[in-house]
Amino acid sequence: MSEGGGLQSLDSALTVLHAMARFPGPVTLTELARSVNMPASKVHRYLASFATAGLVGQTSRSGKYDLGPAALQLGLAAMARQDIINRTADALPDLCAQTGLTALLSVWGNAGPTVVRWERAAGFIVTTLGLGTTMPLIGSATGQVFLAHSPVAVIKAKLTAEGAAYKDSVVQDLIAQVHSAGFGCVAGDLIPGLAAVSAPVLNSQNHIEAAVTLISTDSAIVSKDCPQVSALKAFCAGLSVQMPV
Repeated sequence: MSEGGGLQSLDSALTVLHAMARFPGPVTLTELARSVNMPASKVHRYLASFATAGLVGQTSRSGKYDLGPAALQLGLAAMARQDIINRTADALPDLCAQTGLTALLSVWGNAGPTVVRWERAAGFIVTTLGLGTTMPLIGSATGQVFLAHSPVAVIKAKLTAEGAAYKDSVVQDLIAQVHSAGFGCVAGDLIPGLAAVSAPVLNSQNHIEAAVTLISTDSAIVSKDCPQVSALKAFCAGLSVQMPV
């Protein structure tokens, strides 16, 4: 038995399977054994069992191992259960109650980051923002996290419409800043008198599915040490798809 109450041999076998999933493509027995620090003979026995279950296959030409059809079925079933946007929307009231701030949920629409849900805090804020509002990539906290966590092909046209390019130094600096801090922020950039912080909810490919944004009339919210920022980041991390390591 393992320390967690499971079967130690099964824990080791699953370690091999998780390691295979992290490789970008088919892998040799030697490479896989080295990555998990196990003897090749032991890894081979695990692979033989996985192959019987359809979780692993072996290419006939190179002899390399890759995930099999049963692994694909498991992955698709898991993804079908990951209704990230609805789960995030349902949890917004809890974030508002915890932070005392108004929250909004945005997803990528035809014209860019689009607000699809508002959850207003007790302290009502008068703003021109509303459902269906499209946010700029550079000038909004919401847009910044889409900029930092979206594939280039997705955001390229939107950037061009804003008079920028992905390789511009300003854009790259902003992306680095968002990744480093874990959130995007603006203070009066989009709407005078309003500050906002935003963090991403990520899918299994580490791409953004939605952005959760808190807005306030207090510019202190944009500080990385602000408790509301910490709450926002924890909220989004908890809703993101956590890949096994």
